[in-house]
Amino acid sequence: MLIAEDDAEMGVGLEDFFDMQGYDVERVTEGNAAIDKLTSSSRFDIVILDVMMPNKNGFEVLREAREAGVDSPVLMLTVKGQEKDKLQGFDLGADEYVTKPFSAEELAARVKAVLKRSNPPSEAPMEVYQFGEVEVNFSNHTAFRGDEEIEFTALEFDILRYFIQHRNRTVSRKQLLRDVWGISGDITTRTIDRHVASLRKKIEPDPDVPEYIETVYGIGYKFIG
Repeated sequence: MLIAEDDAEMGVGLEDFFDMQGYDVERVTEGNAAIDKLTSSSRFDIVILDVMMPNKNGFEVLREAREAGVDSPVLMLTVKGQEKDKLQGFDLGADEYVTKPFSAEELAARVKAVLKRSNPPSEAPMEVYQFGEVEVNFSNHTAFRGDEEIEFTALEFDILRYFIQHRNRTVSRKQLLRDVWGISGDITTRTIDRHVASLRKKIEPDPDVPEYIETVYGIGYKFIG
C-alpha cells in the first residue's frame, strides 16, 4: 500500500492503522514523491491518494500515473465533497473517493472493497464473458452477438480480452502498448484508436455512442460491462 498524505498526523495515523491490519505500507507527503514511488517501484496493490498535496495535487499525480501506465487501484482522499471533484477523480481513473472526515473503519472497508473488485482478473479463470447481446468465449476464441458470430482479428480479440480483464477501470494507451503490443517506453501511436474504433463497430449497438468502450479523454479507455 502507498499512502500519499501531506498531513503528518493523519498520514502517520493511517500508516500505523493499516500496518496493524497487516498491510505493507509506504508513505509519502507530497506529489512529486508520490509520482516517483508509483513509477519507479513495483506495482502497489492499492494507493490512498490525498487530493491537496504540495508540488502536485492528487489529481495531477493520478493523471501522470495513469499516463505512465500505472494501473494500481487508487482511493482518493479529500476534504472536497463537490460532485464535480468526484467526477474529475473518476474520469482520471480513480477507483474510489472518500471525503474527510471519515473513520478508520470506514476507510478500511473501502480499501477492502476496492481490492476485492480490483484483483487482477488473470488470477481467476475466465472462460466465457457476456455483456449486452455479446458473448465471448476465451477458451476457443469465438464471440457471438445473439446467433451471429463476430469475426475478430487476433489483435482485436487480445484488446477486448484486456479491456474485459480491466473492466470498469481506466486503461491508458501506454498500458495497451505495453501489455498488448509489447511496446514499452514513450512511444505513442493512434493505431490503438483505430483498432478500438474497429472493435466498437463489432460490439457496440451504436459505435458513435459507445456503451461498453468509453473514451477517457487524454488518457485512454474504460470498458463498462
